[in-house]
Amino acid sequence: MMNEDSFFEALETQYSKQLPFVVYSRPINSVIKSWLQNDATLHKTENFTESGFVFAPFDFKEQSILLPEADCKYSTLEIEYLYIEDNSKNVSIEASEKEAHINLVSKGIATINSGSLKKVVLSRCESKDLGNENPFSIFKKLFNTYKNAMVYCWYHPKVGLWLGATPELLLKVEGKQLTTISLAGTQPYNSTSNVNWTTKEFEEQQIVTDYIANQIQPYSKQVNISEVETARAGNLLHLKSKITGFIDAAVNLKSIIEALHPTPAVCGFPKQEAKDFILQNENYTRGYYTGFLGELNLKQSRTRNTNRRNVENNVYAVVRKHSNFYVNLRCMQLKDSKALIYVGGGITKDSNPENEWEETVNKSRTIGAVLD
Repeated sequence: MMNEDSFFEALETQYSKQLPFVVYSRPINSVIKSWLQNDATLHKTENFTESGFVFAPFDFKEQSILLPEADCKYSTLEIEYLYIEDNSKNVSIEASEKEAHINLVSKGIATINSGSLKKVVLSRCESKDLGNENPFSIFKKLFNTYKNAMVYCWYHPKVGLWLGATPELLLKVEGKQLTTISLAGTQPYNSTSNVNWTTKEFEEQQIVTDYIANQIQPYSKQVNISEVETARAGNLLHLKSKITGFIDAAVNLKSIIEALHPTPAVCGFPKQEAKDFILQNENYTRGYYTGFLGELNLKQSRTRNTNRRNVENNVYAVVRKHSNFYVNLRCMQLKDSKALIYVGGGITKDSNPENEWEETVNKSRTIGAVLD
């Protein structure tokens, strides 16, 4: 286990050499992990049978990037809070895209009302000046602020530099056990008031839940769905359900990924119609926003005891593979001294364009606050 200074010095050196890396911490976890790739080779994965760290796009037709486990140096840091030098300054927001986003949402509502599309997630990209910030100071602020999120900083010289604090698990596989969540609905967190959700928000969350349950049903046994609860992510609240099951032995991981990604929480429903609308109308390329990222097919050892009366003589190690992917939300791309912040919201027949604009503003404040 490294200390904080040497851990981040190694990352700074890697970045200065323009070599790929990822540094990340999973939710409710004081362990920060880093992967430093040995060279600048751009590795890709198509079948998801390799071991490493995956960074995948919204549009699965584009390339999914792999930092291979065998080609990386791996380090961990266990710490509750990271020290940050105060080198920030107020940042400026470029001209508002309010009118364009309201028009986009209005078009989405009209399409839903006139056809079979039930939900579409529409997004925009907001640009902020970086000031004196560097990626590692931003990562540290994210880690200190968003304990309920997968916090990361990912870099490849041939792809770009991304950071985020995403609250949404796409899927987790441990052996044959599958876990995923349904997350939808957004409102600002206020410690002084009760939480009230609208019918529209409950319906939106139910669409996501039903879709996920139906998608994993062909690949999984004993699908279980938890009660809906309110989950906090930074200064935002969401509706959340946990969905679990057991994967059939003959099923490969890519089949499950394709069944789930992109979920209605980031795309819409029906999936193909929503995706087509997004690609034709958003007027920008999402890239890795609303894609997914995480550990792929890493070995996990667990100790088992077959006889409680004789622990010492009946202990053996069970080695299983585990994967865990998070949807790339609450994220930004650093490019040309700018932070490109990506935000969006789910649109249904009951959506109000002005309210949907305000939801994106709240989300941009959540991730953009670390730049202030």
